Amino acid sequence: MLPLLLASSSPYRRELLTRLHLPFTWASPDLDERRLENEPAVELVRRLASAKAQALAASHPGHLIIGSDQVAVLGEQILGKPHTFERACEQLLESCGQQVTFLTGLALLNSSSGRCQVDCVPFTVTMRELTREQVERYVAAEQPLDCAGSFKAEGLGVSLFKSTHGCDATSLIGLPLIRLVDMLHQEGVQVP
Repeated sequence: MLPLLLASSSPYRRELLTRLHLPFTWASPDLDERRLENEPAVELVRRLASAKAQALAASHPGHLIIGSDQVAVLGEQILGKPHTFERACEQLLESCGQQVTFLTGLALLNSSSGRCQVDCVPFTVTMRELTREQVERYVAAEQPLDCAGSFKAEGLGVSLFKSTHGCDATSLIGLPLIRLVDMLHQEGVQVP
């Protein structure tokens, strides 16, 4: 098996990948993650997942490189990482009672062969109706400032949901393991 490399500095993605019981290293790709003009959200996350893997290919020959990117979509609006307390509160209040779809782009690049598998895995949540006080309490407790859509599904963020729908709950956290296992199998990696 070629060594696995996770092209991400995200502690959430690293924690998820450990669930597969495969040895891996990680490195942070350095790239511009801005959306292209009129780029659909699905294409954005697919492009960025692939670009993250490709960004580390030259420095990591002979690796299977995993790239991932995620955005939250409310209607036609892409909700990125809020970065500030106030913006996180605004995003969550806008989402109250609405369906938010999390689109997670996933790429697996074999840096020896150049083969790159790319996909987008959606996961939809219906948000509860929340008061500003509840939202502010949540943001203060979880500090989801580096999370698309302003919540951490692996923690208290689940309390914000009325319901969820999707084929892979790990995609909600940022690394769709079910699809990743399929991709790894295509590269001859046996899991389990």
